[in-house]
Amino acid sequence: MRPSSLQKREAALLAAERQFLSTGYESVTMDSIAKECGVAKQTLYSHFGSKRALFLELVTAKTVATRRAVPSPPALDSAGDPRPLLRALLIAQLTTVMSPSVLSLRRLVIGELTRSPELAAALYEQGPRRAIVKLAELIAELRDAGALRIDDPERAASQLNWLVMGEPVNRAMLLGDTAIPSAPEIEAQVDSALEVFFAAFGTGGD
Repeated sequence: MRPSSLQKREAALLAAERQFLSTGYESVTMDSIAKECGVAKQTLYSHFGSKRALFLELVTAKTVATRRAVPSPPALDSAGDPRPLLRALLIAQLTTVMSPSVLSLRRLVIGELTRSPELAAALYEQGPRRAIVKLAELIAELRDAGALRIDDPERAASQLNWLVMGEPVNRAMLLGDTAIPSAPEIEAQVDSALEVFFAAFGTGGD
């Protein structure tokens, strides 16, 4: 794709994101997106095909970008403490999910669930599902290094993810952005979850 086409595509996605998140899916039109980003409506259709396809592209792109914003943890050495590695990853994941734009996108996708289940599927696969897979990979490494006693890393990752995410995500999703935890509250949430996790899966020397 030519640079000019990439710029038009990016401008369209930015305009679509702003409009979808500020006014909801139904009130946005291809005309309104075209006017805001300065791209001909025919160009939008040639890039995306339809408003719903554009929305799906936005959900996928936003979720992938959010996932990539979470850094990968460093490798664990044989004598290393496993908690800081898990703590750093979990704080990064929870902080990213607590972004107002991410929460708004989740609410919007949930609102479209009955009409467009593929949007929720895309968000889940590129977001929560990938986060659990990444966490499971780290847990497997810690198990193989003798730092954890776990038979099923993916199940353990899912359990730890819920310990960390469950209450903060529910509060913020249902009560709004004023319920987003502060950085110290996020750290305390992760520390509390890790206490439970290591009580269940630690080797006894942590």
